[in-house]
Amino acid sequence: MPRNKSLKEEGGATATACVHGGEMIDYMTGSITAPIFQTSTFYYPYAIDSEGRYTDNKAPYFYTRLMNPTVRVAERKLSILEGTEDAVAFSSGMAAISTAVLETMGSRGHILSVRDLYGGTYSLFTEILPSLGHTATFFSRDEVENLDSLIRENTKAIYVETPTNPTLDIYDIEKIFAIAHEHGLTTIIDNTFPSPVNMRPHKFGADIIIHSATKYLSGHSDIIAGMVAGSNEMAGRIRNMQSVLGGSMDPFAGFLLDRGMKTLELRVRRQNDNAMHLAEFLEDDGRVNRVLYPGLKSHSGYGIARRLMTGFGGMVSFEVRGGVERARRFVKRLRIAKVAASLGGVESLVTIPSVTSHRQLSRAELLERGISPGLVRFSAGIEDVYDIIDDVSSALG
Repeated sequence: MPRNKSLKEEGGATATACVHGGEMIDYMTGSITAPIFQTSTFYYPYAIDSEGRYTDNKAPYFYTRLMNPTVRVAERKLSILEGTEDAVAFSSGMAAISTAVLETMGSRGHILSVRDLYGGTYSLFTEILPSLGHTATFFSRDEVENLDSLIRENTKAIYVETPTNPTLDIYDIEKIFAIAHEHGLTTIIDNTFPSPVNMRPHKFGADIIIHSATKYLSGHSDIIAGMVAGSNEMAGRIRNMQSVLGGSMDPFAGFLLDRGMKTLELRVRRQNDNAMHLAEFLEDDGRVNRVLYPGLKSHSGYGIARRLMTGFGGMVSFEVRGGVERARRFVKRLRIAKVAASLGGVESLVTIPSVTSHRQLSRAELLERGISPGLVRFSAGIEDVYDIIDDVSSALG
């Protein structure tokens, strides 16, 4: 049936938007792949007035730290996939997070955040922000109903991860963002785990959508990158902040990111299926204490996930019976899945969060977040699902 809406208006028919969204054709050569504009600066023949001052001649590119045509292709593609007006690319996920958050904080601001966070984000909120005069308050899923009581006069934003890292808890972002907007707060979400294939937070009220593009967006474990998507006005403010802080993406990373996003829909659908099969297998395995996957009906956030997500993601967390030493033996025995501190790649990757991504947390903080010493985080790749399950089963011993 013919469509009446553009890719941009719909947020993209995902598979088509992944391939064609934001692309440029180089009319000098006819190349259908965006060239790598590996340059630091751009020729500005009419940029200097009679008194030797730079002027705005409306040319889009001036200096690669500010904007680059190769990187711009990746930015436009993500904005189409997320259904937002614009996007800004960064040199890392943490550069994207820290720049976006700092832009919203103003003077002596306060941010509300979900308690379950990536370790680097938690450090930003508990160490860096306080050193700059800002404060952060954390809330659990059980406290969402009383979120109004946590909002202060100087609260600027609410920050959410869902599913959370690494316990895969599910927060009702539709409810959280509605409360935030009633109080005039900026809503920020890290959409790395779901990717725009599984969830588009913009339609639920997200003002700023952040990705560690190192993960699912690029998908091949070969770049470090971050992305922020939002309105034209918001993206402009964040880009101005980025130009000062300097966390800009280089052109070659932009080229690889664009290439990776072309297969995003294909990869994520396969990873969703693999993770679901693995979770179902583990749930029936007596060598595992518990399995955390939002696609399981036993998951406490299953109902919310069904409402907010179109797929349950490629991440599975499970607690190996026998504690951290048994978990260490398990990951060492794996042959297909590789022990590595990342996720979202074509290869299956596995970590023990208590000694890797969340090692900076105290034992009490880990347990408060449901991160037991034996918890394993498994990022399902695109391998044959039966090979993945056989590998996990054999490693459990």
